[in-house]
Amino acid sequence: MTDELAMKWDGTVYPDMLRNLPEVDMPVEGVRGWLLQGENRQIVFFDIDTTAAVPAHKHCAQWGIMVAGEMSLTIGGETKVYRKGDSYYIPEGVEHSARFHSRVNVIDVFDAADRYKTK
Repeated sequence: MTDELAMKWDGTVYPDMLRNLPEVDMPVEGVRGWLLQGENRQIVFFDIDTTAAVPAHKHCAQWGIMVAGEMSLTIGGETKVYRKGDSYYIPEGVEHSARFHSRVNVIDVFDAADRYKTK
């Protein structure tokens, strides 16, 4: 990781107890996440830079809550803006994508034990 990119992550709202969790292997530039693994589900604490864009995709059911920032989330063709305290639910198999208007921190729960692998 470059020094410039490392500095972007220094201001995350997540404490060391979360940043010391295993980091997920993310294919999207500008997105970092730390994994809390359950027997049947995963919880990921995401830290997302404004340069990131999550392309349209689909997978298991997902519930999330905004911790900080602002993003536009498109779920099944409907776009809404989400801010701190807002939550969202994406049913299994529904296409969704996201754009980030500021640095964003979200906590996402995935209804599958294998949604993400760790680095």
